[in-house]
Amino acid sequence: MPKLILASKSPRRRELLDRMGLPHTVVSAPCDEWFPEDLSPAEIVKYISREKAFAAAEMAAPEDILITADTMVFLDDKKLGKPKDEAEAFAMLRALSGRTHTVYTGVTVAQGHRTLTEAEGTRVRFAPLRDETIRAYIKTGEPMDKAGAYGVQALGALLIEGIEGDFFNVMGLPVRRLALMLEKFGVSVLS
Repeated sequence: MPKLILASKSPRRRELLDRMGLPHTVVSAPCDEWFPEDLSPAEIVKYISREKAFAAAEMAAPEDILITADTMVFLDDKKLGKPKDEAEAFAMLRALSGRTHTVYTGVTVAQGHRTLTEAEGTRVRFAPLRDETIRAYIKTGEPMDKAGAYGVQALGALLIEGIEGDFFNVMGLPVRRLALMLEKFGVSVLS
């Protein structure tokens, strides 16, 4: 089997590849996350994921399989990135309170000159949140390094009423979609 290389700083993506039983190497490739303004949310994450793959390509041998991803949270087509401070985290969580938003992840799998990029969207419905609940969650520190100011895999799960789509996509890597993409490169997760 060719060597799998995950070009990502995300510990959650590493954890998900581990859960899938896929031995891999992790590299970090700096990438400007600029994107053209006229793209849809799904096109944005695909664009950035491809750019990350191009940036990391020199770290992979031609036979290696490179995996990159980019995840963004959108509420009413407005991007919610990682909060700069607690005030911004509060504003984001308040905006999400009692509403449904979409988490998009673009995934690129590349080997040599062959590249495949796809996107996954998952709808997440937040419970109505009291200001005290938001402040208490922010005090945990959890929201500060996460797009949309919450982590579905930890205490942020307490803020969520429902998820429609791939749960793992909200963590940063749609594992089913990735498995199907890897099959096109001759890598089967279940065999």
